[in-house]
Amino acid sequence: MKRVSQLTAALMLSGLAHMATAADMPSQMTLSTLQAQHGVVIDTRLSAFYNGWPQTISSVGGHEPAALNLSASWLDMMNDEQLQLWAKQHAIKPDSLIALYGNDDETKAVKTRLSKLGYQHVALLSDALQQPARLQKMAHFEQLVYPQWLHNLMQNKAVVAKPAGEVKIIEAAWGAPKQYLLSHIPGADYIDTNDIESEPLWNKVSDDKLKALIAKHGIRHDTTVIMYGRDVYAAARVAQILLYAGVKDVRLLDGGWQSWSDAKLPVERGLPNDVKPAPDFGATIPGQPQLMLDTEQARGLLGRKDASLVSIRSWPEFIGITSGYSYIKPKGEIAGARWGHAGSDSTHMEDFHNPDGTMRSADDIAAMWKSWNITPDQHVAFYCGTGWRASETFMYARAMGWQNVGVYDGGWYEWSSNPKNPVATGERKPL
Repeated sequence: MKRVSQLTAALMLSGLAHMATAADMPSQMTLSTLQAQHGVVIDTRLSAFYNGWPQTISSVGGHEPAALNLSASWLDMMNDEQLQLWAKQHAIKPDSLIALYGNDDETKAVKTRLSKLGYQHVALLSDALQQPARLQKMAHFEQLVYPQWLHNLMQNKAVVAKPAGEVKIIEAAWGAPKQYLLSHIPGADYIDTNDIESEPLWNKVSDDKLKALIAKHGIRHDTTVIMYGRDVYAAARVAQILLYAGVKDVRLLDGGWQSWSDAKLPVERGLPNDVKPAPDFGATIPGQPQLMLDTEQARGLLGRKDASLVSIRSWPEFIGITSGYSYIKPKGEIAGARWGHAGSDSTHMEDFHNPDGTMRSADDIAAMWKSWNITPDQHVAFYCGTGWRASETFMYARAMGWQNVGVYDGGWYEWSSNPKNPVATGERKPL
């Protein structure tokens, strides 16, 4: 008896046997037809639109139910092996039924690339983005802005999720503004991370020093601050501390400086413009003290089902092969911490990034965390070596709508400085 593939069998049972071969695949299909065949939906647009930003001022943003995001803009950044790995991670097989949506150029580019790798059952989603009520979006997509939105805001054009009051754009990096001087977003201020954290443990500065820094940069509690950096986690570190201080609306440029550069938007060079200091923050500092945990508070999250102390460190750091830092000698991990992923080493965050450096989809991140029993109903505190990587994941969790999240400021550096604190090493599985 002649064998048939699972896809062919399913299509025959549904009366759609003509779809069984690539040559006979329909050029389009509806979401309901695709779902009936347990097919895969792929959104080929920029991640910003997938996350929830509308493409026009009058449209509705978000993605189709259960859609994956494979932006056509990423294709030049992914070799065949990387693209096949992406498909494997999302359980897409060569005989999977796939429907794409986006503009014509985007869907054509993705279809061509997938076809070359042997994915032959690829069609277009005919009713994509036509039923706003069924679209899904990240809970607070507006907290991760994208370059064109920011440019339109700066040009005083109408934008969705427009800030209510004054807006300040700030670049953050460690040390003197060397790269900033050569090229930065027009009108952006600059914050040296040395001004918001200090030795010996690189914890945040005192609240009094933080208050002075915020005033120096003209920031009040009701100022909207849009942070970006050459490294996203540098900007996130400042953003998280500003939220702790009580600034109500702090946003990140998703993908950082690279995303602005890739968009080929205007830049300027030179020193920051003179900033008029803010005479008063307008609220008590810290406004959200719960966002920053000390060692005892972090310890209190260990061993609980309703809480997670989450390590945002590479696997080699987590199991104690390396400390990750030249200035941190002890190796290992906080005993009882759960692994939240990070990247290949202490300066990378690939596990959380799309190929262009923007935030990976919320569903992917949530699934990654769930595999280590880290869930949105828990009290979750992230930490890393000294706070940068933890702050980036904090900003993502916040955008995803996780309610009870914070950062253990001291991280591995502070924890490991006390030999009485319990440490774990070696391979291990989720707690």
